[in-house]
Formats: sequence, C-alpha cells, structure tokens
Amino acid sequence: MTSMHTPLAVDGASVALRYPQYFRTNWRFRAQVGSFLAVALAFIVIGIVQLEIPFDRLLSGIFKLGDFGRLMLPPDPGSSANAALYLRALGETVSIALLGTLGGAILAFPMSLLAARNVVANKVVHFLSRRSLDTVRGIDTLIWALIWVSVVGLGPFAGVLALICSDFGSFGKLFSEAIEATDKRAVEGVRAAGGSHLHGVRFGLLPQVVPVLASQVLYYFESNTRSATIIGIVGAGGIGLQLAEQIRVLEWQKVSFIILLILIAVSAIDWISSRLRFAIIGRRAVT
Repeated sequence: MTSMHTPLAVDGASVALRYPQYFRTNWRFRAQVGSFLAVALAFIVIGIVQLEIPFDRLLSGIFKLGDFGRLMLPPDPGSSANAALYLRALGETVSIALLGTLGGAILAFPMSLLAARNVVANKVVHFLSRRSLDTVRGIDTLIWALIWVSVVGLGPFAGVLALICSDFGSFGKLFSEAIEATDKRAVEGVRAAGGSHLHGVRFGLLPQVVPVLASQVLYYFESNTRSATIIGIVGAGGIGLQLAEQIRVLEWQKVSFIILLILIAVSAIDWISSRLRFAIIGRRAVT
C-alpha cells in the first residue's frame, strides 16, 4: 500500500517544486475577499440600524400571521355571484398580461435591431437606442401603472399600457443581446451568395434568434400575470382590484379564495408556457 502511494506523493511534491506559483498561498486574493465580506457586513449592519428594523416584534408578527391564516380558512367566495365576478376579473388579468406582453414585444423588436451592434453599426444610433431602453426599463411597472391610471383613468387599459411600457425596455435589452449573440457565419454566407445586408438579417440572423425571442416572450407572459395582479391594486383593473377591495373590508375568506384562483391561474400558465418553450427549443435543436 505504501509503495503504491509513494510515487503519487513524490509526483505531487515534484509538481509543487516545479510550479510553486500554483501552490503558493495567495494572500492578496484572500485579503480582497475578506475586505469585500467586511464591507458587505458593514453595509448590512448600517442598513439594519438606519431602517430601525424591530427584531423584537418579529416573533409576535409570526403569531399574528398565523392568526390571519386561520381567518382565511376555508376559502369562500361568499356566493356564486361573487365567484363568477372573481373569475371574470381573473380572465381580465390574464388578458391584460397577454396584451401587455405582446404589445411590448412587438414594439421592442425593431428597437432591439437598432440596439444590436451586428445589425446597425452606427454608434450614435446604437447609443441612443440603448439609453432609451435603459430609461424606459428604469421605471417600475407599478410606477407606469400609476402614470397611466392618471392619464387614461381607471381600468384594464391602463394596465395594458403599463405592461407595454415596462416590457418594452426589458424586451429591447434581451432581444438586442440575443441578436448580438447569434452566429455570424450564417449572415456571412447569405452575403457571400450575393445577398444584401437586409437579406443577411432576414435569412441568416432572424431564423437563429426567433426561437429565443419566443421563449423569452412566453416567460414574460407568465411573469406579467403576477404583475397584472399587483397593478390591479392601484386601479388598473383585473383580479388585483377585487383583492385590494376584500383586504380593505377584512373579508379574509374571500381574500384566500382570490389568492387560490391566482395561484391556479399562474400554475396553469407556467405549465403551458414551459411546454411551449421546450417545444420551441426542441424544434430549434432539430433544425
């Protein structure tokens, strides 16, 4: 047994002697990591002190949360009319998410082409399009909802416009990055066959990137279903408006019924979109 391990030990020692830089303790790297952790810990402590987080009320808050949970059971819409009302509101929320996602994707696609370096080489156009997307993306969906509720009034139309504005910035960035990551050889092949730059984009670039864009749109549709619930609370229509109203009047069983409907809808959309994404990715791998 000793003879079997001795050559390994000798080899290890000889390697360490031959390449000492790889076995030497990197104190500089350790100091950098330690400094980073110390700064992060200091920021956490400062944040806790500045925000005056009441840890002494955490335990009582957990018990109070349990009381709310007991009040919410069993889920009960109150009447069949209320159940029908909540189902219509849920359908409105899904419609808001669908229209907002598709609207944002359609508007973001041409902007993403302008923001992609391998499509538009003009640095001024590229810079302006990127900064415009950053500006729109920097405003949260809830803020967009408050803006559009003030502009067009209460209702689902404001929710659709809020999601379109929010997704426009996000899709523009994601689409442009996906376009820039495509293989250049397909575009060069089209150009070598006598095609123009537009032909290269149409026949060499888009077939590569469309499945990726479709997968991203499906994911955002699932995410926007939850976002549409939140913006409904500020008056943008849908199930969120009903949820806020029942919380305001302390009807906790109705609240739990609405939350259950939202969970079922989100789970169903997640399952359907996942199947579609896998189908798109599988078809792309085959082609």
